[in-house]
Amino acid sequence: MEFKWSVPLIILVLVNCDLYSNIGGSILKECPYCNTYEPSQPESRIYSSEGSELVRISVGVIVYFALKPNQQSKAAETRRCCGGPVSDHFQSDQFEKMFSNRSSLEVEDHEIENKGFLDYQSFITASAYYQRYGFGTTYINEDFFGTKEVAAFLAHVATKTSCGNKVVAREQLSRDLCYNKEKNSNLSYCDERYKNAYPCAPGVAYYGRGALPIYWNYNYGEAGKDLKVDLLNHPEYIEQNATLAFQVAIWRWMTPIKEHQPSAHDVFIGTWTHTKNDNLAKRVSGFGATMSVLYGDLICGHGDNESMKNIISHYLYYLDLMGVGREEVGPHEVLSCAKQVMHL
Repeated sequence: MEFKWSVPLIILVLVNCDLYSNIGGSILKECPYCNTYEPSQPESRIYSSEGSELVRISVGVIVYFALKPNQQSKAAETRRCCGGPVSDHFQSDQFEKMFSNRSSLEVEDHEIENKGFLDYQSFITASAYYQRYGFGTTYINEDFFGTKEVAAFLAHVATKTSCGNKVVAREQLSRDLCYNKEKNSNLSYCDERYKNAYPCAPGVAYYGRGALPIYWNYNYGEAGKDLKVDLLNHPEYIEQNATLAFQVAIWRWMTPIKEHQPSAHDVFIGTWTHTKNDNLAKRVSGFGATMSVLYGDLICGHGDNESMKNIISHYLYYLDLMGVGREEVGPHEVLSCAKQVMHL
């Protein structure tokens, strides 16, 4: 995997330290109709396991496989299908509008350094790694979830990387993407219960890092294993590499982070099996459930609190910028997690 390296951020911001674990490894499954990315190879045609012909499309060093146009509608009718790469429906100008104040904030230099660290190209490169699993590309029947999912994911990223400047109205929703690690953590987040599987490296702290932060040695170990990067011994790589910072964030979005719990991706697009406990907890597919999965009772189940409303405001604002009507988010109980009880 090829990364784009940059200067590490020095100053941090404190984020919620929600506890979670993905012990046992990734359970991601590739979408059979999804565009995937692989190292460039000579031009050829290949066929999916179900006989659908895929056309190879080269974009720089990244290769996507797409269904032939006359097969796309059939695939959408029969099962989950994926559209084109994220860059097809999410452009750099939209990204810059979302985070327009991240490089021009009225803050002292020592408060925020390298504000442009997390950039559009790093996000697109990171998203390509997970497009094969449906991130930002999923169709269900003929309903495209990709644009909404990018908006939802970035809404969570934004609230976890807030610059903290004092602005009002819509400008406040463009003040994010300033940090990619926790501010002044005094905790090592080393859980010795996992010393055999994921032993803590001497002198290393596993505080929150990434565009959507991960914590604890076991999560660094799991993410590193899936991404094939030694994050257990070198968690600082996330601070030095913007693409990796986004990849870790998407890993958290795409991967179940508690036992017997779906991923944020699954609950957002609705590809999960509801249990009796889910029904009792009033947990339904949609944006609200992503907050339930990612943050639990730190945010959800407490009515319309400010933290939850802040995340929702970002999501709705990003949908506006991406040209998606707010009516597509569903009723309040789908958008919110105010009444969702925690612990599956």
